Amino acid sequence: MFETSVLTINQDAYRKNLRFLRHQIGHGVRFCSIVKGNAYGHGIVPFVKMAHACGVNYFGVYSTDEAYAIKNALGNKADILIMGKVDGEALEWAIKNEIDFFVFDKDRLQNAVEIAKKLNTSCKIHLEIETGMNRTGFAVNEIPELIPFIKSSPEFITFKGVCTHYAGAESYVNDERIQNQIERFKEACAFILNQGLNPEFIHSACSAAVMNYPETISNMVRIGIMQYGFWPNEETLIRYNDGDIAESDKELARLIEWKSKVMTTKNVAKGDYIGYGTSYQAYADMQIAVIPVGYSYGYARDLGNVGKVLIHGEEAPICGIVNMNAICVDITHIPRVENGDEVVMIGNQKEKTISVASFGEMSNQMNYELLTRLPQDIPRKIIHREI
Repeated sequence: MFETSVLTINQDAYRKNLRFLRHQIGHGVRFCSIVKGNAYGHGIVPFVKMAHACGVNYFGVYSTDEAYAIKNALGNKADILIMGKVDGEALEWAIKNEIDFFVFDKDRLQNAVEIAKKLNTSCKIHLEIETGMNRTGFAVNEIPELIPFIKSSPEFITFKGVCTHYAGAESYVNDERIQNQIERFKEACAFILNQGLNPEFIHSACSAAVMNYPETISNMVRIGIMQYGFWPNEETLIRYNDGDIAESDKELARLIEWKSKVMTTKNVAKGDYIGYGTSYQAYADMQIAVIPVGYSYGYARDLGNVGKVLIHGEEAPICGIVNMNAICVDITHIPRVENGDEVVMIGNQKEKTISVASFGEMSNQMNYELLTRLPQDIPRKIIHREI
């Protein structure tokens, strides 16, 4: 292979996750697959193609460049929702290409209508309500002055949705805050409906809210981390099945594995240092393998002398500092390691596993951060392996 490592994405695992999630959200609920952050590191283009093949036809992104990538990949086969940055030429492109987008301030709403008039078309808006996240969205008391404006341009506005986002629905410690948000959102939606406006979708439930606050499921949900096989946090996993983590975790399957190959092996004499500096001294006569993956490829530098990989189904600890392009691992205890042998950084090999969670714990990164930091230029390959 030309590349030094590859990420594989298991389509069969994704189908399993979809079955579980659709059972949780029920019938008649639109499934919006959140693919911001390069599809949580899984590769936005290969992922949306795979997801579409599995029946998903609505994708949520943060910015216009992500929407553009999906549009090029799928054409008009799927709907796209931009939840964050879209302005200027990007806003005109979105409207021209019938892309849905959040509006959370008056300038964006007014600009969108002006562009729609210029193009003699309609802009597809989702009105975001600020309920307590204190990030983006219209305050509940701002809504009355928006109603006349929206009503005044029915031919230029397609009222696609009303939405909000909950601040920490994965943890019960935030329950009072979440309950207040739920009530504010209900109040806002009731007011909008009473004014004669009927959005196609009302949506507020993310992965954590679907599991911990199922009452927030309306006719659309926005699912991110759980479709990739990860629970929002351990607490949600515990709450789902009354504390039986082992049983709960069987409901989801990780899609992603990260693999490389042994580049070369080398004998090191007892007392010699390995790599830069003096952070690792050979405890005995050793054999090491050099793996062509370093911090420039997303393998965290703080995994030096801490991390491990799998070779021949055995754990091979990292020796020394993680370099820009390579790591050295101890294979003294692993017989017959040869150039080209498979190396697993994340995933399974024989009876052993290095999970994203364990990888993250070694590098002090949470799942979301670790996944989205995987470089975009590592190839993502779709595979089929029954779960």
